[in-house]
Amino acid sequence: MTQLPSLRELRDWLAENPAATKRDIARAFGIKGGARIDLKAMLRELQAEGTLPRHRPRAGGKLPPVTVLEVLAPDSEGDLFARPVEWRGEGIAPRVHISTQPGDPALGEGDRVLAKLAPVRGPDYDYLARIIRKLGEGPQRILGVFRREAQGGRIVPIDKGSDRFWLVSDTGGAEDGELVHAEPQSKGRFGPVRARVVERLGDPGAPKAVSLIAIHQHGIRDSFPEAVLAEADRAEALPLGTRRDLRDLPLMTIDPWDARDHDDAICAAPDTDEENPGGHILWVAIADVAAYVLPGSELDREARRRGNSTYFPDRVVPMLPDILSGDLCSLHEGVDRPCIALRMVISADGTKRDHAFCRAMMRSVASLTYEQAQATDEGRHDDVTEPLASGLAALFGAYRALRTARARRQPLELDLPERQIVLSEEGRVTSVAFKERFDAHRLVEECMVLANVAAAETLREKGSALLYRVHEEPGPEKLEALRELARESGFVLAKGQVLQTRHFNQLLAQAQGTEFDELINMATLRSMTQAYYAPQNFGHFGLALREYAHFTSPIRRYADLIVHRALISVHGWGEGGLGPWDIEHLEETAKLISEAERRSMAAERDTADRYLAAYLAERVGAEFEGRVSGVARFGVFVKLDETGADGLVPIRALGDEYFRHDAEAQVLEGTRTGFRIGLGQRVRVKLAEAEPVTGGLALELLEVEGEAPHRTGAGRGKGGPRRAASRAGHASAKGRKKLKRKRG
Repeated sequence: MTQLPSLRELRDWLAENPAATKRDIARAFGIKGGARIDLKAMLRELQAEGTLPRHRPRAGGKLPPVTVLEVLAPDSEGDLFARPVEWRGEGIAPRVHISTQPGDPALGEGDRVLAKLAPVRGPDYDYLARIIRKLGEGPQRILGVFRREAQGGRIVPIDKGSDRFWLVSDTGGAEDGELVHAEPQSKGRFGPVRARVVERLGDPGAPKAVSLIAIHQHGIRDSFPEAVLAEADRAEALPLGTRRDLRDLPLMTIDPWDARDHDDAICAAPDTDEENPGGHILWVAIADVAAYVLPGSELDREARRRGNSTYFPDRVVPMLPDILSGDLCSLHEGVDRPCIALRMVISADGTKRDHAFCRAMMRSVASLTYEQAQATDEGRHDDVTEPLASGLAALFGAYRALRTARARRQPLELDLPERQIVLSEEGRVTSVAFKERFDAHRLVEECMVLANVAAAETLREKGSALLYRVHEEPGPEKLEALRELARESGFVLAKGQVLQTRHFNQLLAQAQGTEFDELINMATLRSMTQAYYAPQNFGHFGLALREYAHFTSPIRRYADLIVHRALISVHGWGEGGLGPWDIEHLEETAKLISEAERRSMAAERDTADRYLAAYLAERVGAEFEGRVSGVARFGVFVKLDETGADGLVPIRALGDEYFRHDAEAQVLEGTRTGFRIGLGQRVRVKLAEAEPVTGGLALELLEVEGEAPHRTGAGRGKGGPRRAASRAGHASAKGRKKLKRKRG
């Protein structure tokens, strides 16, 4: 146990080392781990009594008691500091330490906060700040296309639906038509805001620029600091050491054909225990990322800032450098890899009877695709899968037992196909299709769900801190809207009781195979809340589980890394466990990574929209079948059957009459003819405009359920199709936030 110095010893040492930082103090007295928290308390006590000497040059001036601060990157110990946005004193600006409290907003580098300040004589700071409120995400950045003009130029934004522009005098050498980053400058009394170009990003029309636009627009961190890369480069393959040797187990990975990393491996065998007739032994092994990404390291801090990997059709922005995510932590075939493995005993009806975790070494026997695994289950083998036939049969046997348990639990069974965009080597869209779902997909999903549950149960039983994956039940207003829509469609959603997922599944079953099938699935999705991370357990409504944590993807999700560290700590497996700083900042971490997840989802959606708009741009004027996916006062959203792309029919293009919007019924109704356009109706539309830069599609309505809208002339109103496409992108982005899949 670390021996802390006395206050007197600390005073004497600080008097001799007036320039020392907290890190220097900790090193001098050999203070590590949780003892650092006690050291902070001692330093605060010295500050309170006024005996702590100054350890840095003092600023020539004072800050007001309430001021705006810009958050700096966390220091080597993870503490947050800030600097004043405005400093009018002499010399260096004061350094401010941010004291976070429960309920404070999650903060990252560049964020701005309004804070209450108290002057202190800290070892390496001048003020202690308490947050009043978060003001924004740092200085505004404009992402747009530069257009050269006689006196400089202007920047036209790529943000969907924006009609504004910025005048530019400082072009930064940008060429006409280039994608640029700019910062707004001071605004005059009249006219548009001026801006200066700070970064040139290249041709916005280039196929490879599509995801780049989303990366910059949503603030996705796509380059690693040198210190992070240097730390990753020092990583080496780990020896067996004290790990359990599982290299003889027939563990295999089953992933999409284009998988960029392999987090998880599985295998199964019949249980020979006579007390578990027809049962199964199921193994799930997950890459031991915590062995490489230690708490407080450069890798750790960068992974926490990123929160997760972000996936685009043409690239991945990983949470960890490729030497880890694509190599040392990836469970490649035929090589030794450290892992955290879970052995589960499953009964014939899919009930988990027992489970146990271990820190181990594994060697994957094969890296299969879902298609290969599915073909084997259907009796079709190739050279790779034929030697694995018995192992795959055992896995599918375990899956069918788990499927029985799933049927009893009845998680939400939405049927919403996932779109797949296929690119050529040059980055152009060659095809858009919907991913086929196999039992092989469901096999892996059920194994991962059960492993996640086992992790949550173990950590809860051992009283450990952890991050839960939370999905709360839907609110009463959304439930009533869904109930009303179901009633209008001829179906029933139970009322007057606490709704469970089985009640929603009953509604979905009523609609299955009818003309309202897709409508009810979409409306049910819209009624759900969004999943998030939290240190408290509020259950997972969609999966119908009392407790759930993410354990199975630590290469691409920081939440899973926290769960791995907690498992290491409670089992006493040595290095890489959950540190005091992790625990102290768990609430903040939950907020940071939940926000990062939403940013990634938005960036991935916007990229798909832009690729689809580019794909459809050559088919302007073509007619498409689709279904109304959203209704708003400014028009209707239509999801096209062929590609799943979303477009907007502006209200002025619906027909030659005034339309009244009924928000509750999700309907637009013509005041003269009574012509109604509502959620879920089948429509035929013409593609009027496709804007690849914004991802907007503008549509013209031809028929609703076989009936043409009323038209007295050829006029389409003001604005034209190009403006409509821009507005379509903006409006559909808002609409999709309501319609998007709430990932569990």
